[in-house]
Amino acid sequence: MPEPGERVQPDGHGGHDLAAGGGGIESPDAEPATATGQNYSGIWLSRYEFFSSSRGDTFVGKHHVLLLQRGNRLTGRSLSSSHSGSSLMLDLQADRNVVTGTWIEQTASEGYYRGARYHGALQLLAEPTGRRLAGKWLGFGKDFDVNTGPWELVFRDGSTSRSAVERYSAPPE
Repeated sequence: MPEPGERVQPDGHGGHDLAAGGGGIESPDAEPATATGQNYSGIWLSRYEFFSSSRGDTFVGKHHVLLLQRGNRLTGRSLSSSHSGSSLMLDLQADRNVVTGTWIEQTASEGYYRGARYHGALQLLAEPTGRRLAGKWLGFGKDFDVNTGPWELVFRDGSTSRSAVERYSAPPE
């Protein structure tokens, strides 16, 4: 049984899974949003949890992400890569309140993972407000295992202007 607060657990097959009953990631209150319906264009806070087998602990990755929507296709890229050295790209498709797709993260060359490239699948459910997408990621680990964990996108700003992008170009705290 997981300890209180420990939601990412070994799956017994070399990978890691979200512990049963773990719920979603606790999210900070979103700033007032202007997005309505199924238009997801804007700036979002991306948060995901992952287990590091080499460090034996669970960590949280955060990025401010610019999402652009054309029809039901969503493309996203992190805004803080120039400051943090880590970049995130999303290629998603929305079908009503289900958002499914792929993710790629290029880690910082000077960071712990020394420029490693990770990728996988992502499936999220949109809350009725359209201000939060929450679900799970799936990806391969370094030891030929498949890992999974919680991922959420929390709406921050409906603007995609240069000034909005600049405001969110620093890494999230």
